[in-house]
Amino acid sequence: MKAEKIISELNFKAVRSSGAGGQNVNKVSSKVVLSFDLQNSKALSEEEKLLLETKLYSRLTSEKILILNCDEDRSQLKNKAIVTKRFLDIITAGLVIPKIRKATKIPKSVIRKRIKDKKSLSVTKQNRRKPDF
Repeated sequence: MKAEKIISELNFKAVRSSGAGGQNVNKVSSKVVLSFDLQNSKALSEEEKLLLETKLYSRLTSEKILILNCDEDRSQLKNKAIVTKRFLDIITAGLVIPKIRKATKIPKSVIRKRIKDKKSLSVTKQNRRKPDF
């Protein structure tokens, strides 16, 4: 994955932010909407696209487009930087292949210790019983 190539494929759109903020919200388009077309991306290989499609399934639209919003700051440039960083974090996390877990064998010393502890507990409980005469 080449970050520069992927960033060149991103589409940004500035929108008026919602919520409290007074006059600034009403006249300034500081919210940034990022959209990335996963299927038509030339920066990713087919294997990477499939991996991202399965991992980011809930975040993608039906056309396989990833949409992210950011309206944290009053500055459009800062919001653009924040949403780009967030996008790159999501993509790099989505491309990580987890290691396959190998089942390990239980050591014989652990098995012996468990059986020894069971026997000692059994003896303790037998000694608590009333004796048979």
